[in-house]
Amino acid sequence: MDWKNLPGSGGNAENRSGGGGLPGGGIAVGGVGGLIIALIAMFFGIDPGAILGGGGTQTQQSQTTQPAQDDEAYQFVNQIYRNTNLVWDDIFKQAGRTYNDPRLVRYVRGTGTECGTANSAVGPFYCPADQTIYLDTSFFTQMDRQLGGGGDFAYAYVIAHEVGHHVQNELGIADQVERRQRSARTEAEANSYSVRLELQADCFAGVWGNKTQQDAKITQADVQEAVATAEAIGDDNLQRQGQGYVAPDSFTHGSAAQRVKWFMTGFRSGNPNGCDTFNVNYNQL
Repeated sequence: MDWKNLPGSGGNAENRSGGGGLPGGGIAVGGVGGLIIALIAMFFGIDPGAILGGGGTQTQQSQTTQPAQDDEAYQFVNQIYRNTNLVWDDIFKQAGRTYNDPRLVRYVRGTGTECGTANSAVGPFYCPADQTIYLDTSFFTQMDRQLGGGGDFAYAYVIAHEVGHHVQNELGIADQVERRQRSARTEAEANSYSVRLELQADCFAGVWGNKTQQDAKITQADVQEAVATAEAIGDDNLQRQGQGYVAPDSFTHGSAAQRVKWFMTGFRSGNPNGCDTFNVNYNQL
């Protein structure tokens, strides 16, 4: 993936970190048990209020030193972030709508959010309350070491998925899901809405990948990186590793097969209208 060749514009990126490169050196992470618990919010989550410790703006707890402008991770994150904004701005314009860029906060160790206090166990997530993507810079290394997945396009997929949650917020989808979850009769029903939301964000990430594949020179190997990541963070795989068995009613993000299916649906078509996970029978997602 030639990410340095990607066009990009707009956005409001803030850095609350002291730098840190792409994998190869690294930030140590905890054992598998702790990782599995954190992954529910850490990879591709939205509004993880319960894990973050409640809503409301919290005191910032991170480093505030600006990273060097030539820092590779700094450049990568900002380039992908700005390019996703450019792609979605174009898509919204074609539909006669206005797209408002999300904010991006790049932090390390901990920071305050409108969804609560984030720490290094949470990692990348989107907070709809302040329309901000929060990204712990250690997630690259955690993907490589703990999930066995990595590569530029896999990392970009993570960021694009979080931007996908912002798109859902812009379209009012997130609010509709929240209302449906509040009126759900069972926990399994409430979880099913979360799965639909997450799979749609996977599909939106695929749409971005489709729109950028020429500029970024996306190869089949790049696509396989994203697929491997989607498989690794499927609820079934995480549950199997964390508790030794799979409980589909407790899924909140979708199975490995579902996550791959919907990412590839968006990537192959490049059409966000094909990402309607809410009008598909749940057993056929």
